[in-house]
Amino acid sequence: MLDLVLTNKEELVRNVKLKGSLGCSDHEVVEFKTFRAVRRVHSKLTTLDFRRAEFGLFRDLLGRLQWDKALEGRGSKKSSLIFKDHVLQAQEQCIPTKRKSGKKARRPAWMNKELLDKVKHKKEA
Repeated sequence: MLDLVLTNKEELVRNVKLKGSLGCSDHEVVEFKTFRAVRRVHSKLTTLDFRRAEFGLFRDLLGRLQWDKALEGRGSKKSSLIFKDHVLQAQEQCIPTKRKSGKKARRPAWMNKELLDKVKHKKEA
């Protein structure tokens, strides 16, 4: 006889019934119903929208910096952190983000309809 059903959420499993033995074995078939939340969770995943990016402004922002003075007397690790910080600041100003949701969240942002058609054709071949 079944003693315990483990779940990670309360009220997830209902209507647990024993349906008889499984062949000649002493094991029994267990039938139950599971429930899940009907509400959809909206993705909060964001990605960079390179189609609306202002690469000219990005180039100008990074070009204006005096790299010799900014990186002078620093080691390679410190210099790379400074460079990364400046690039990320310029990125925030020049490249907008967009929220991925629905079907588009399942594929990379760069995978457009044309590429999807080519992949589909390749799989068919």
